[in-house]
Amino acid sequence: MDVLRIATAGSVDDGKSTLIGRLLYDTKSLTKDKLEAITITSKRKGLDFTDLSLLTDGLMAEREQGITIDVAHIYFSTPHRKYIISDTPGHVEYTRNMITGASTADVSVVLIDARHGIIEQTRRHLFISSLLRIEAVFVCVNKMDLVDFDEAVFLNIKDELKSLAKKIGYTGELHFIPLVAKDGDNVVTIPERMNWYKGSSLLQHLEELPIRSKEKILPLRFPVQYVIRPHDEEHPDFRGYAGQLKTGTLHKGEKIVVLPTLKESIIKSVHLAEKQVEKAFAGESIVVEFEDDVDVSRGSMIVDAASAYHQVTSFTATLSWMDEQSLTVGKSFFLQHNVNRVKAKLVELQKVLDIKTMEEKTNVDELHLNDIGKVFIKTAKPVFVDTYQSNPHNGSFILIDEFTNNTVAVGVIESF
Repeated sequence: MDVLRIATAGSVDDGKSTLIGRLLYDTKSLTKDKLEAITITSKRKGLDFTDLSLLTDGLMAEREQGITIDVAHIYFSTPHRKYIISDTPGHVEYTRNMITGASTADVSVVLIDARHGIIEQTRRHLFISSLLRIEAVFVCVNKMDLVDFDEAVFLNIKDELKSLAKKIGYTGELHFIPLVAKDGDNVVTIPERMNWYKGSSLLQHLEELPIRSKEKILPLRFPVQYVIRPHDEEHPDFRGYAGQLKTGTLHKGEKIVVLPTLKESIIKSVHLAEKQVEKAFAGESIVVEFEDDVDVSRGSMIVDAASAYHQVTSFTATLSWMDEQSLTVGKSFFLQHNVNRVKAKLVELQKVLDIKTMEEKTNVDELHLNDIGKVFIKTAKPVFVDTYQSNPHNGSFILIDEFTNNTVAVGVIESF
């Protein structure tokens, strides 16, 4: 059965958690005790309805403040397919959490409060969806009951967001749905009180959306995490290389190249769990043996000898800055790419995105918290990367402060 990964996005109080709760409720994905628990909690809060947002706001701070802070992962299924939803925060200070939730998503659901229309966070979330190459965005205009189900309000938001998507260069699919998530209108069923809307409900859209698999056409990328040498009587000469196969496939007898040494060899065996297999697929954690004794260590990358590969010491990237202290040119970091960690320096700050106008500013000298900018980075040692556009699983990285060990930025590689 297919699995569709969804990231929700929106500003504070747009109704993301309520929408997800309604999806779970209307698809009968809730257990009886779970439903009873949130009903009791809703009454305790003095509400005259069951607050479905309580299903996903799991942290105590979230329940107390009525906001989403952490990224919650929710699982449910229909007879047609399985779903994994990342309920991400709406507060600007938690933008890094939104990027984390969206990084593995197939589609994005962006909520807009019909009363407020498109705001700064809407622009930010749409840009991140574009940056991460999410191929379909469902724009849900929520709380239509609070604008008297006015079709003109919905159409104005639709037109404005289409213009915004064109301005930032978003090339994926855009779907627009008017909602009342609290009551379930257009979430699973089509209501009569918005009979001017002739489209499908959100769930119908999600059920019918084709899932485009890119794994089969991506090249082999296998970062080595650990070298296994048992040195026991049963395996006196065993030398295996363990890690997770990021993209592509790897099979016994395949000719490979080890980066950075450029040494070639043949795959002697592939071990998955406790058995040997002929072929391994992306996402699987495996151990491989080579026909030859070559120099391989943690951080090495195994690639297909027949395909193109890159090891670079400089590249241009789009960076989302996530630290209170501003980023300035010349600052050094640890750059983490897969299991490979190297020293890196910000050489040039080329542009920064103005979220209010969605225009890029040049001649900037620093990035502030939650800014998104284009930068040029140099590394002390080669990194084995692809552009994010060609291979998202091997085209992203994080920057780590070398003194505090805090993650201060996430980046996607544009060119090298």
